[in-house]
Amino acid sequence: MAKIKPFRAIRPTKDKVPFVVSRSYEEYSKFEREAVLRYNPFSFLHIINPGFKFHKYITGEERFRLVHNRYLEFLEENVFLKDGEPSFYLYETGRGNFKSLGFFCACSVQDYQKNIIKKHEDTIQLREQLFADYLQTVGFNAEPVLMMYEDHPEVRSILKSETRKNPEYDFTTTDKIEHRLWKISNEKTISRLQGVFGEMKALYIADGHHRSASSHLLAERIKSESATHEGTEAYNYFMAYLIPETEIKIYEFNRMVKDLNGLAKEEFLIKLDECFRIEKKEDGKHRPSKKHHFSMYLDGEFYSLRLRKTNYTFTDALSELDTQILYKTILEPILGITDLRNDKRISYGYGKHNLIKMKDSIDRGDFAVGFSLVPITVNEIKAIADEELIMPPKSTYIEPKLRSGLTIYEF
Repeated sequence: MAKIKPFRAIRPTKDKVPFVVSRSYEEYSKFEREAVLRYNPFSFLHIINPGFKFHKYITGEERFRLVHNRYLEFLEENVFLKDGEPSFYLYETGRGNFKSLGFFCACSVQDYQKNIIKKHEDTIQLREQLFADYLQTVGFNAEPVLMMYEDHPEVRSILKSETRKNPEYDFTTTDKIEHRLWKISNEKTISRLQGVFGEMKALYIADGHHRSASSHLLAERIKSESATHEGTEAYNYFMAYLIPETEIKIYEFNRMVKDLNGLAKEEFLIKLDECFRIEKKEDGKHRPSKKHHFSMYLDGEFYSLRLRKTNYTFTDALSELDTQILYKTILEPILGITDLRNDKRISYGYGKHNLIKMKDSIDRGDFAVGFSLVPITVNEIKAIADEELIMPPKSTYIEPKLRSGLTIYEF
């Protein structure tokens, strides 16, 4: 039932690809970004930050037009070339013991509309419209939506067979991430993959909810303005990276709150006792060990919080989620935080070292209390999506994080 389609990617030439691909714009510090733009003329950052050329901060429609112009320059200067035949693009990335093997393809906006492509996060309408405007002006998409599928032996066999061939790209970026890419252009192989995915009931968005929603919005917009719409045009699809669900890694987002909502420490602990068994930990940094178990850092001390299930009702997949439990039992009723996305009293951190960062921030007085959770699982993401529910913001940080400019989809 899931429709996937090969496409003719615009890609960097082999000699320039390590210099072209970039991380997400927000992942660079200001200093890092400035250094890349100043000393690497091939970086994709020059396309998405066209104002650097003019020493000017540019926004809105003017920026979108200049992004398009920088993109055309990369094509004119043969930094980018367009493939001659529609292909899937097999891509392996990672380092050490964690590597992911998936492939780039075009996915259908109709599958998104029909909920064959399933989501677990909410999107902001203003951001959807802004990115749709951006896509319509620049005419390309360089950041794929990360989607996962249930592991399938035939897909695994096909992809592993393709990796025995010489890759188109084989390079390592300065953050020690390894990258290898192969073209899958053989029509029989493409047809086999399309056949397998055509029998899959669902694909699940792991990362890229706004990109997929904006692509759907753009397709609907162009369709309504076109007298010749057929449904096969490139704008009816968006670029995705499909990966087996066993090859993604999920990190937790911790929560830090600036104050105790007017409560003294003892009053706060008494209110927590309503829903949690509280135990002060004397053995240094304490991490939660399982679902419905939280770690809290308050006033220089770590506490273990274990949910009193007799005082909490599970009604659906969302109510089982630790980020939702924390919100419904502590953040909203006790600390008075109702808007998890916009309330400036709450902040988030992710990753295996974040417990230390959280402790340091609270010890400095930047925050009053912090909560650590166990990572959400793939099965929890799928359960939320299957029930058409929405996770609280900042519930997951998912890897791999894909590079911009490796493969580009034009429409």
